[in-house]
Amino acid sequence: MLEDIKKIARDAGTAIMEIYNSDDFDVQKKGDDSPLTKADLAAHNVICDGLKVLDTQYPILSEESADISWEQRKHWHRYWLVDPLDGTKEFIKRNGEFTVNIALIENGEPILGVVYAPVLDAMYTGERDNGAWLNGDAIRVENEAPDTLRIVGSRSHASQETTDWLEKLDRPYEMVPMGSSLKICLVAEGKADIYPRLGPTCEWDTGAAHAVLSAAGGSITTVEGEPLLYNRKEKYLNPYFIAR
Repeated sequence: MLEDIKKIARDAGTAIMEIYNSDDFDVQKKGDDSPLTKADLAAHNVICDGLKVLDTQYPILSEESADISWEQRKHWHRYWLVDPLDGTKEFIKRNGEFTVNIALIENGEPILGVVYAPVLDAMYTGERDNGAWLNGDAIRVENEAPDTLRIVGSRSHASQETTDWLEKLDRPYEMVPMGSSLKICLVAEGKADIYPRLGPTCEWDTGAAHAVLSAAGGSITTVEGEPLLYNRKEKYLNPYFIAR
């Protein structure tokens, strides 16, 4: 199934790039004031169409079709969690740091994930009990504690809470700026040590990269140290979390 999901993600990336290389993003504002482009919708359609023809059928929860009642969702055992274009602000800035995200969630945990960055042609994949890869090469979190922590920070979503958290660290650190779910992927491939997200995110923002990080030997926990879980409540907002 992983190869099928990689193809779907790549096809969605192709649809995104057709718009990325055009002059018309058709940028709109959603109800939460976040941006929406033609590329978000094009990728959503490609992904949903691709998932619906797989031999194994699971419900699909996409950022662009998230109006599914809790009464219905709370009975889901397995489902696809999709962010067709994560990092829309990076897409609009044309800096290449945006991704296609497809995760398979089982009983609240991401067990398979694909994160594809089409401009970078970087395909991150992770599968529970099977490992994580970047463009087919195995990746693993950094296990050695460095003298200087490499901390991933958001390019577009800085918060005072994050600044306060950094000031309490007991060792030197350097910031590694990055957009979208690539922040979590940098930790998964050992190019960063920790990603504190003390600001709002939704479950589709993290599911796929969470699967990659877990398969690479890392973890995401709440600031209280509890595992980050999915589809456990009516709202889609994640609590603040630490990826490491």
